[in-house]
Parts: sequence; C-alpha cells; structure tokens
Amino acid sequence: MNPYEMVLKQLDIAAEQLNLDEGIHEMLKYPKRILTVPIPVKMNNKKIKVFTGYRVQHNDARGPMKGGIRYHPDVTLDEVKALSMWMTWKCAVVDIPFGGAKGGIVCNPKEMSIDEIERLTRGYTRAMSCFIGPKSDILAPDINTSSQEMGWIMDEYSKIVGYNCPAIVTGKPLNLGGLEGKEDATSRGLVYTVQEAVKHKNIRLKDSTVVVQGYGNVGWNAAKIFHDVGARIIAASDTGGVVYNRQGINPYKLHEHKKKTRTVKGLEGSEAISEKEMFELDTDIFVPAALENQITKDNAGAIKAKIIAEGANGPTTVEADKILYTNEVLVIPDILANAGGVSASYFEWVQNLQNYYWPEGINTKLKRLMIKAFKNVYEMSQKHGIDMRTAAYMLAVDSVSKAMQTRGSLKNFVNYCNV
Repeated sequence: MNPYEMVLKQLDIAAEQLNLDEGIHEMLKYPKRILTVPIPVKMNNKKIKVFTGYRVQHNDARGPMKGGIRYHPDVTLDEVKALSMWMTWKCAVVDIPFGGAKGGIVCNPKEMSIDEIERLTRGYTRAMSCFIGPKSDILAPDINTSSQEMGWIMDEYSKIVGYNCPAIVTGKPLNLGGLEGKEDATSRGLVYTVQEAVKHKNIRLKDSTVVVQGYGNVGWNAAKIFHDVGARIIAASDTGGVVYNRQGINPYKLHEHKKKTRTVKGLEGSEAISEKEMFELDTDIFVPAALENQITKDNAGAIKAKIIAEGANGPTTVEADKILYTNEVLVIPDILANAGGVSASYFEWVQNLQNYYWPEGINTKLKRLMIKAFKNVYEMSQKHGIDMRTAAYMLAVDSVSKAMQTRGSLKNFVNYCNV
C-alpha cells in the first residue's frame, strides 16, 4: 500500500472514533508545506549530477516541526508525506511540544564517496535554509544518515545564518552539542514499552524470546538491550537474509559479523531460514525494524508472536491490524514504540537552545515519558475496546486538533479562504 494512503486511512479511523470536526479532519490530511528541490552535485568524476530532495512539513500546532532526513534510491514524495504525518502523531502521543516533518533525498549513498555525500548534504541544507530553523523545523538522522551528516548540516546552516546554531539538528556528534545516549534512544524507548506490555500478556521478559526484523541501528540496539535484560534473540534479518538459532543469538557477535560482511547472513552457529518462516516463528516478541508494509493481510494471520513492537515506521498495514487484533496480538504501534528517538531529540534540542548540558543522563527521563505514554494508550484501548494503534491515534489526533482549535486555526483558515 502507498504509505500516504495508509496514514490517511489510519487518520480516518481515529477521526471517526473521536467524532472529529470535519474541517479539522480535512486540514489534518494535508501538510502545511511541501518542498521539492533540485540539488546539483559535482561528482568525483567532475560531472554534475542533479539529485531530488524533499522536505514535507505537516503540522506545527503544538510546536516547531521535527523530523529526520533519509537517503535512499526509493524515496518518494508520498513516503515523505506519510512520514511527516506520523511524526506529528508520534510527538503528540508522547506529549512533547513538536509537530511533524520529514525529509528525503533520492540517492544511493552506498554508491557514493564520502566527499560526494558531504556535497549533497550541504547542497540540501542550502536549498532548504529558508524553510528550516531551530524554532521552525529541526532535522535529524534517518535511514542512511548519521551524526556525520547532521554535523555537516549544522555547519552549513551556521555559515548561512552567521552564528553557531547547534539546535538546527539533533543526533549530532557529541563534540558539536550532541546527546549522550541518543544513538540507542529509539531502541531503549521501544524496550521500555515492551517492559510494560509483557505485564498484560503474562510474559517474563527475562525468559522471553525475541525476533528482530531489520538489523540496522534500531534493530541491533533493540536486540542488544533485550539480550542485556535476559531475553533470548532467536532470529534476526536484514536485506541479505535471516539467521535463526532457537537456543539464542548473541547480538554483539552478530553486530560484529555484519560490520565485517555487511550482512547478517552466514553467522556462525546459526541456520538460514526464509523471511516467511521468520514471520511464522513461535516467539513472545516480534520487532519489525525494517521498512514500511512488512506485515500485511497475507502474513498477519500466520504470526505467532504475542507482542509486536514496531521499531520501523508503518510496518503494518490497516488490513493486517484487524487480523492481529482479532488474534489477540498486542501491537505497540510505531508512533508509540519508536518515539524514544524523537523524545531524546527533544532533550538534545532543549539543551542546545539553553546552551546548558545536563550533567545527568536522559534514561530516567526517557523511561518516565515512555511508560506514561504506554499507559495512556493502553488505558484508552481498554476503555473503548479498540486496538492499540487506534487508541494511540485517538490520543494524538485529539491533542493536535485541540491545539488547532485553541489557536483558532480552522476559523482563521475559513476567513482566509473567504477573503
């Protein structure tokens, strides 16, 4: 399914449950701003190549917009639009004062040199500089981007405005105002929500089994943290294949293996299974941490996991959600499960603005925030007899719509249209 169509369907479901004002519902379907820019880059062969860059700013009713930027050959405008809306809901469900935005560049960084990637990143920053800022739209890493790209964005933007501006991005290197613990914050937040979820499924996390789909930053860090609290990782995958060992896979060894070979495939002491078999494994916890549309109506019925914690954005389709709910699988939706990353970004941004860096770490604050959000969503789901995703959307959409109504967004929009 087109990711933008999927997020609109999810919004429709929540709006119907909330009996949302029709005008607010209609406004929430559309981003505030859509930017498409050409980015000319001189490649190492001295030729000019023009890349396409996107930035979609969905909503700023609750605060400045916030969202990552991904580099991928399959980036589309609809994907970026969907991700920007998911960011709006994500920030609202954990109650941090951000709205949603997202960016992307159509490119394959695996086929580019470090110098070409730097020139691309700086070109994107220049092209977007009039529309981003520390109090309007703050960038962050996403697929195929890291603290290095954020450092380049910060440097380029600082040159443009004429002063040092670390708050323009989060996920920066530590020596440029980055945050200790940001690297695994998304995964840590996910595990905090799972620690609450297992209480409702009579599972002992220490003795549980876990399957991780996608062994990038989120997947590997989640596997590591689960392993450290006593859970057993029985399978993991990436684009190269799936490795399986019922007795347990050491995530640290798998991480080292992938660094050397660039894939999880071929890990010593494991066997290769198909992706279909991975979805059908008898496990307590399943963590989809790859891309969108991984759990569909075609495979949802075969999933035996008791809990699904979505590390990726949009991994489950609307049709699959219905099947999972009927089968009593507790799904911790993406806008809750992986909100630890944007929550940590909020902490980094606050410190950058204040130019004061907290001596204590962020884990206590992050845990408190994630547990509170999980409880709010779970209570909403139980109160209305609905799945966790619909409950999370209801909380988020209600929060954003109330902010819009309080600010008079609908009234002002109607007046503007009638001028």
